[in-house]
Amino acid sequence: MPMKLYGVSDGPPTLGVRMTLKALNIPYEYVNVNFNKGEHLTEAYAKLNPQREIPVLDDNGFYLQESNAIIQYLCDKYAPNSSLYPNDATARAIVNQRLFFNMGFYYSSIGAYALAPIFFDYQRTPMGLKKVENALKVFQIYLERLNSKYAAGDKLTVADFVLITSTMCLEAIGLDISGYPLVLEWYEMFKKEQPELWEIAKAGMIELAEYNKNPPDLSEMNHPFHPTRSVK
Repeated sequence: MPMKLYGVSDGPPTLGVRMTLKALNIPYEYVNVNFNKGEHLTEAYAKLNPQREIPVLDDNGFYLQESNAIIQYLCDKYAPNSSLYPNDATARAIVNQRLFFNMGFYYSSIGAYALAPIFFDYQRTPMGLKKVENALKVFQIYLERLNSKYAAGDKLTVADFVLITSTMCLEAIGLDISGYPLVLEWYEMFKKEQPELWEIAKAGMIELAEYNKNPPDLSEMNHPFHPTRSVK
């Protein structure tokens, strides 16, 4: 029986997990959670994830929340020797740092600026933009200091997946990142060298771009959780 991934088609955390599943060639059933209709707020979904956030992995009755934890679990259980999540302590530490940098700093800033105004009653402000610019600046510094092809080394890792799905949100709203040339170079390189994985992120980016032009009517959702943690 294949595992199930409860996700949303344009959500960066879901897309990062889907890219991992694709890269590891793990069969799974995708279960779409209709965010616009508030399916993640139902009591049925709360049994899968009390945080009511997306995604959730169901691996034959083992339910796991939080996209970073899901990605690490998939690598540890199904591909323990994969270079996508290296065993070397130093190399893995860099990957882990990038995963948590994305979760707590990079995506949190991007989500609040790019996505919260689409799906919640929030405005894009100069302060929000400044936080995004600061996040990009820090990522630029990491790329410069490591001087590697990918985000966490010279080989592709799961760190690239989560950072790509965050960065594509900026493309979706038309934000120019050319002021951060190493970030832009890495982003465009990934598209060219990992086309099958990029197609997963690209599909979400196209949806978000359309929502950015025509935001959905979510007036009846009344989401009880903080939007920067709950945006997809």
